[in-house]
Amino acid sequence: LQLVESGGGLVQPGGSLRLSCAVSGRSLDSYTIGWFRQPPGKEREGVSCIESGDTRTDYEDSVKGRFTVSRDSAKNTVYLQMNSLKPEDTGVYYCAAAYNYYCSGYMLVVTDYWGAGTLVTVSS
Repeated sequence: LQLVESGGGLVQPGGSLRLSCAVSGRSLDSYTIGWFRQPPGKEREGVSCIESGDTRTDYEDSVKGRFTVSRDSAKNTVYLQMNSLKPEDTGVYYCAAAYNYYCSGYMLVVTDYWGAGTLVTVSS
């Protein structure tokens, strides 16, 4: 399984970006996907999680109401729609996958595969 993130870039505060996590090698349907980010100089942190079968999603408190995770099985892609972006959302965003696992709140605590990341910079 390979994961490739895209959609990052520079955006002004209050703006929006949609990140994509394209999955290849196997069907996305049996994988739970977690989104993570690593702010500059800080540890990587969980942002959101969407379970296989699209049965459950959850978000870290600071992004609730602003970020939405979804999956498109036909395109084998998971999306992270990010609205009302703030400077503190800046960081490298990663997606990770685990086979038929569950979300622990907004965290995917078991990860089998990782993407290389995409940089999001929120700045005026």
